[in-house]
Amino acid sequence: MKKIGLTLAAVAALGVAACSGSNTETTNNTTDLNVTETEAGTDVNVSANEAGAVDATNNALDAAGNALENAGNGIENAAEDVANAASNAAH
Repeated sequence: MKKIGLTLAAVAALGVAACSGSNTETTNNTTDLNVTETEAGTDVNVSANEAGAVDATNNALDAAGNALENAGNGIENAAEDVANAASNAAH
């Protein structure tokens, strides 16, 4: 009878040990999931910030292009004014 009782106690102890190990595994999986979720959120935020930086860069380049175009138009207008003045002086 003692052998059966000890065997049952050993099996029960192994069962409890197996359950507690599962709890640790569940905790580890939960921690991994939380870390993964946090990293995914960080990646999304960084991507959004980078997209904002790209938009800002594109806007700055557009503004620079517009400024150059305006300068070119100013030079063209000045050249036309000189040509008109020369034409008027010749007549």
